[in-house]
Amino acid sequence: MQIQLTFIIISILLIILWLTIDYTVGKRNHLSKLKRRTFPIRESSLQIFTNGPELFDDLFSELKAAKQHIHILFYIVKNDQFSQDFLNILKEKAKSGVEVRLLLDWFGSLKISRKAIDDLKTAGVKFAFSHVPKLPFLFYSFQARNHRKIAVIDGKIGYIGGFNIGKEYINKDPKLNPWRDYHLKVTGEGVHDLQKEFLFDWFKATKTNLQHNSTYFPALAKGRFRHQILPYEGLFLEESYSTLIRMAESSIIIGSPYFIPSPRLVSDLRIALKRGISVTILVPFITDHFLVKEASFVYFKKLINEGAEVYEYMKGFYHSKVIIIDDSICDIGTANFDKRSLFLNHEINCYVFDKVFIGKVKAILQKDIQDAKKMELSDLYHIGFWRKIKEVAGRSLSLFL
Repeated sequence: MQIQLTFIIISILLIILWLTIDYTVGKRNHLSKLKRRTFPIRESSLQIFTNGPELFDDLFSELKAAKQHIHILFYIVKNDQFSQDFLNILKEKAKSGVEVRLLLDWFGSLKISRKAIDDLKTAGVKFAFSHVPKLPFLFYSFQARNHRKIAVIDGKIGYIGGFNIGKEYINKDPKLNPWRDYHLKVTGEGVHDLQKEFLFDWFKATKTNLQHNSTYFPALAKGRFRHQILPYEGLFLEESYSTLIRMAESSIIIGSPYFIPSPRLVSDLRIALKRGISVTILVPFITDHFLVKEASFVYFKKLINEGAEVYEYMKGFYHSKVIIIDDSICDIGTANFDKRSLFLNHEINCYVFDKVFIGKVKAILQKDIQDAKKMELSDLYHIGFWRKIKEVAGRSLSLFL
């Protein structure tokens, strides 16, 4: 019995050692090859969507009207009826002669069936998985996921934001209904940058280089709103968020489904509060992942104690990723305000610099805050034993939540 117990303990320790070495060396290897990719400030027309039915009515309409090509990257496509409706559109367009490429994150889209993939390929859709786990750094590659959501139609229309493909995103999951998210439709010169990012990821996944094919980059007119597309790959996002926070002169508003910041960002927010900056944070009351809510409590205790206001959205599930600084910069995209987005996932965000558009987003945020409950310190301290255990577990696993 003692020999068996010793064997089990040694086996567990060896597994932990392997996971640690795999992750550490794998990440170091990734970062050593990483180059910062930047896009210029562009001028495009922007439209914001905050609920799934409206977004997907618009997206599906544009997909059906596509003439030359459709390029789509999602983190999640599921195996439900809504996902099938989406895939059917892609198959019909491919059969009609439109080039269709669909790139899905391997982990995020585990639920898509092999039959669905085979049917796509039979119809002529070019399909690939992004970020398939591989040796020698199996654990690290399993954790580093492609969390981007990009759609480009004929090189002229683009989408970027927080929505994926599944029934919950159109308010058909009772637990998470209604789903609240922010997603941008882009028309104008900024679509080129969404196209470049899709083709960059497509090349990484398939080794097919289409990045210099002029077919996918038609001439585009400028739009009204100044903005910048920013891709991230487990580096530079923390620096970007830190810069935004330190720029603030009057107010910071952060909306995120998961709030698990790095020590650097917590320090930046605390310094901002000491400078007299108003800090408002909006998160969901209900959660869609185990331990993510409990992992955030330690940060809320510090920030509320120093003057921040934290609100929990009560009218469904809040999944938006947004930051507004002083009514002068608005950040909307795929990155959450958590360690996974900061240090692991591949993300893509959009900075908007136009005060009129920012005012519109801020009005949406203020409405969402009205549909939220203010968190009090007593909510965080008067807790039971089980929640204390979950808080400790959440903090310990925070990088991987």
